Amino acid sequence: MGRQLTIRNLVLLTALFFMGNTKAQLLEKAFSNAQQQDKNMLLVAKNPATPPRTTNPDGAISFCPSIYDWTSGFFAGNLWYTYEATKDETLKNEAIKYTEALDSVQYYTRNHDVGFMLYCSYGNGYRLTHNEKYKDVLIQGAKSLCTRFNPKIGVIKSWNQSRSWDGKTRFYFPVIIDNMMNLELLFFASKVTGDTSYRHIAITHALNTMKNHIRPDYSTYHVVDYDTVTGNFLHRETNQGYANNSTWSRGQAWGIYGFTVTYRETGDKRFLETAQHLADFFINHPRLPKDKIPNWDFDVNQLGFQTQFKYDSTKYKEIPRDVSAAAVAASALFDLSKFSGKKGLAYKKAAIQIVESLATNNYTAELGTNNNFILKHATGSFPHNSEIDKPLVYADYYYLEALMKYKQFKK
Repeated sequence: MGRQLTIRNLVLLTALFFMGNTKAQLLEKAFSNAQQQDKNMLLVAKNPATPPRTTNPDGAISFCPSIYDWTSGFFAGNLWYTYEATKDETLKNEAIKYTEALDSVQYYTRNHDVGFMLYCSYGNGYRLTHNEKYKDVLIQGAKSLCTRFNPKIGVIKSWNQSRSWDGKTRFYFPVIIDNMMNLELLFFASKVTGDTSYRHIAITHALNTMKNHIRPDYSTYHVVDYDTVTGNFLHRETNQGYANNSTWSRGQAWGIYGFTVTYRETGDKRFLETAQHLADFFINHPRLPKDKIPNWDFDVNQLGFQTQFKYDSTKYKEIPRDVSAAAVAASALFDLSKFSGKKGLAYKKAAIQIVESLATNNYTAELGTNNNFILKHATGSFPHNSEIDKPLVYADYYYLEALMKYKQFKK
């Protein structure tokens, strides 16, 4: 009996060793690859005010048109994460340059994306350097974001007036599920200033998003438009998804992430349960591929879902994937797993599966290729015929973030 236990323990210890070794090898390879790709990118990206974003249809690298592009903060964030993992001082120095080039964004009030632009850049910079100037920028950015909050409706306005895909319907007060990602900036500002108004706005926005953006099956609408007079929602549509009633995969991932953050900052179980339901929909979906990297929308080519844009189903032999949706979901799932007890094991398993898939040659580019972006096969906005099966700087960002979270897990 004692000998059997000894052999059993030896087998278990051996298995645990190789499991740990596999994780260590994955992380070492992934961060080494990111370090080299970042350095290669820096040889091409000469202007911190126009950081890299994606690849153009002609194959050339595409840079952000201005610092007010919603993606402008992600490359700085990539540099911060890769510096954190590798301690490469060159990357830290470049991260500072690409972060501080965004200084004027703190006063930007024309859309909700200031959270993306500042928290991914200045937020990581402040976390790693404790530079008080960075904290001041983040607080001012939160103030700017709050100017878009309408207390009657109880949400932060995403875009200014625009039209839906039918060319007729006008959005008066559009709010997109992506907006949940900007609440983290408000929670930060509330903590460091002691001003609870930021926190109040974030919670109010999350509660109304929970009420109006989520369907009974816990899939999500992309866009909800509100009546500024009554405060009621007018209609629910999509802008980047397949159909008004479909589930855009990155939108679902934004929701998982945003509600997980909101629970972390509030301890309100309504937000935890919402994040869990959204995650369950994502990871258990019958059309989620075996490698856990979703199609750009869960409902492409399915009966009962009608597009409002010109769509040719024969153009693609396979439905394009979206590694950015996968990376966002993985990052969120690592956090959600910590808050979910036994249920969290399924979220952790799914997050690891996603990261392991992204780390393979199927999705990670060879060094010196892919215009020096890390991941391949992202989809920006299929309906706009934009950034389809291309690299995306924010896919790299959330992949690196997920890798950092994976690294911090003891098991």
